[in-house]
Amino acid sequence: MAARIRVVDHFHATLRDEPGAAYRLLDALARNGVNLLAFTAVPVGADLTQLGLFPEDSELFRRTVAAAGLEVSGPDRVLLVQGDDELGTAAGIHQRLDDAHVIPFATTGVTDGRGGFGYLVYVRSQDFQRAADALGL
Repeated sequence: MAARIRVVDHFHATLRDEPGAAYRLLDALARNGVNLLAFTAVPVGADLTQLGLFPEDSELFRRTVAAAGLEVSGPDRVLLVQGDDELGTAAGIHQRLDDAHVIPFATTGVTDGRGGFGYLVYVRSQDFQRAADALGL
């Protein structure tokens, strides 16, 4: 299978590092049927963590966090690349972006251990359309 590329919404929430903080947010999403395409957690200070949340259904996500009284920022648009884990796929994505003079400011990738992968590519908003065009979206 060739790599599939799509635009996904990226929301983020900053949580104080305390037991159960991420669990409460993730549990509220799961109980309300919010499917996450991706999830990241990165420390942003001595006692803070920023969660990156990439819901399949952004409207359901927004309703759920609003009803739960949770504060999130976003959305920002991110490119999600998924497909078979083949050598050189990420390099090919970056070559196409480079040809379009787009520099990603962050990326996150993971393989699933069964031959598939997911790769998040963050580009600046002013470069987003050029990146989407370069990747055939």
